[in-house]
Amino acid sequence: MELAYIPSPSRGVIHLGPIPLRGYAFCIIIGVFVAVWLGNKRWIARGGRAGTVADIAVWAVPFGLLGGRLYHVITDYELYFSEGRDWVDSFKIWEGGLGIWGAIALGAVGAWIGCRRRGIPLPAYADAIAPGIALAQAIGRWGNWFNQELYGKPTDLPWALHITSSTDGRVPGYYHPTFLYESLWCVGVALLVIWADRRFKLGHGRAFALYVAAYCTGRGWIEYMRIDDAHHILGVRLNVWTAIIVFLLAVTYFVLSARKRPGREEVVEPGADGTDGEAEEGAAEGEKADREDKAGADSAEPADETEPEAESAKKT
Repeated sequence: MELAYIPSPSRGVIHLGPIPLRGYAFCIIIGVFVAVWLGNKRWIARGGRAGTVADIAVWAVPFGLLGGRLYHVITDYELYFSEGRDWVDSFKIWEGGLGIWGAIALGAVGAWIGCRRRGIPLPAYADAIAPGIALAQAIGRWGNWFNQELYGKPTDLPWALHITSSTDGRVPGYYHPTFLYESLWCVGVALLVIWADRRFKLGHGRAFALYVAAYCTGRGWIEYMRIDDAHHILGVRLNVWTAIIVFLLAVTYFVLSARKRPGREEVVEPGADGTDGEAEEGAAEGEKADREDKAGADSAEPADETEPEAESAKKT
């Protein structure tokens, strides 16, 4: 007897005339806006300017989408380049398929470019945006619900996910909603980073490292529950190995950074507090005064030189 379950949407796309509106894409877009909004609030609280996070996101988001797609296509290449598949589908990002590992890696490159153009330290920016990224992931995971994908093993729990689609090898039934587990985990990660940052004043990229380590911890056990096809190394799913390696790198960075550069950055954005602008204005006024003094001196010199000549003319 079916007591309770999470229903799947009958379809993941609706058409507004000729324009398709996809649930997966909406989840990604909403997640980006939430990440920028929260990142902006945290950046201002750290002493930065309003709008800086959004300006740098213009670089980070496209790079992140590209990196996420590349990771997915490379690690699941058989979905696009094996016999009977159309390689053109590898460009259809709106149909799903973004790897968070590639998104963070290449997104960091885009953020570095944006930070470098504004003279901002990347670690400080990463600390500000870290909880927002976790919330963006939490929202983005609901895109998998719209697509009826990335679910776990069969279960009869009251919160089982009811899969109704039979395309691409799916078997209708009731499964662990791993998209929901990861979404809730990411919300917890965001709250953990916000709390730890307030409590311990994390700086120099350590808030971001905490986010990475915490996310990898949850992703590891959630990955074990999934039953979608994946590459295995020594009997372990590739993403589990990735989570372990990235977790170790994040913890190592956290420890070494705390020893080498304790505390938090005092200035995250040059000139945001107005001191640089006041100094430049004072320097400009000083230069103007110097020019006026010099001009006055120059105009007085000819008068001094003509006095002896006038006196000599009178004597003659």
